[in-house]
Amino acid sequence: MTGSTFLGRASGRSRVRIGAALTAVPLAVALLGPLLTEPGARGPAFTYGDQWLLGTDSEGRDLLTQVLLGGRSLVLVAAAAVALTYLLAVPWGVAAATARRRIVDEMLMRPLDLLLSLPSIMVLLLAVALTDADLLVLTVTVAVLLFPDAARLVRASALHAAHTPAMEALVLQQETWWRRQLGYLGRSLLPILAADAGLRFVGAIYLVASASFLGVSADSAGTDWAVMIDRNRAGLALVPWGVVLPAALIIALAMGVNLLFDSGARAATREVSTRKWR
Repeated sequence: MTGSTFLGRASGRSRVRIGAALTAVPLAVALLGPLLTEPGARGPAFTYGDQWLLGTDSEGRDLLTQVLLGGRSLVLVAAAAVALTYLLAVPWGVAAATARRRIVDEMLMRPLDLLLSLPSIMVLLLAVALTDADLLVLTVTVAVLLFPDAARLVRASALHAAHTPAMEALVLQQETWWRRQLGYLGRSLLPILAADAGLRFVGAIYLVASASFLGVSADSAGTDWAVMIDRNRAGLALVPWGVVLPAALIIALAMGVNLLFDSGARAATREVSTRKWR
């Protein structure tokens, strides 16, 4: 093993450790936090007083309880939106890239230009007006906003992989559709999708947070981290934890997820390269 290879692998392990550490804390708070709160802590029934660890906000609500309650819905909505995005974008982009007729490709991709031209905030406002802050519609709306870019990325990547000598050899050997599309094409797309998933998740967090500012909260009690930042920013000098802590959790989650997915993309790229040279 050469020195550069060793350093590269050591650096990759460090990235994974840092990414796992950054991701673990906000995920633990988001997923386990509601289990640690008192049964009556949801909604307006927050305990009032000045004896709490992080203090209270301007309305007298316990900040620690809000932090513990405010992460699960935000993370789950963003994760569900990203998963739905790829469920739509991957088959859509692959179908466009492997279409034998140009007209099929055009019919699949040109409508996406219309979606790309729509301002995200306008679409979120429309969702607010028509659905009365419905959580399922919020998830679908975020997925629709993420879908055009993801589909274009998948198409561009699949277009290159679908016209390589390896794919032509598989066609000449009359390999099955599953072997060509899933075995070869899917494996070729894996590093790109892994690298893109981290950025896509951060984009989903941003859109869900934007929706919270517009009144479509990911949490029915209105306590998600994005709402906390917006609600407490006026009193930042007096009660900084109401802004600093939820913002730090969102930033740590975004950085950690990106580091983990980036490390996964590097590993997938090495595996694909190794298979090609066998």
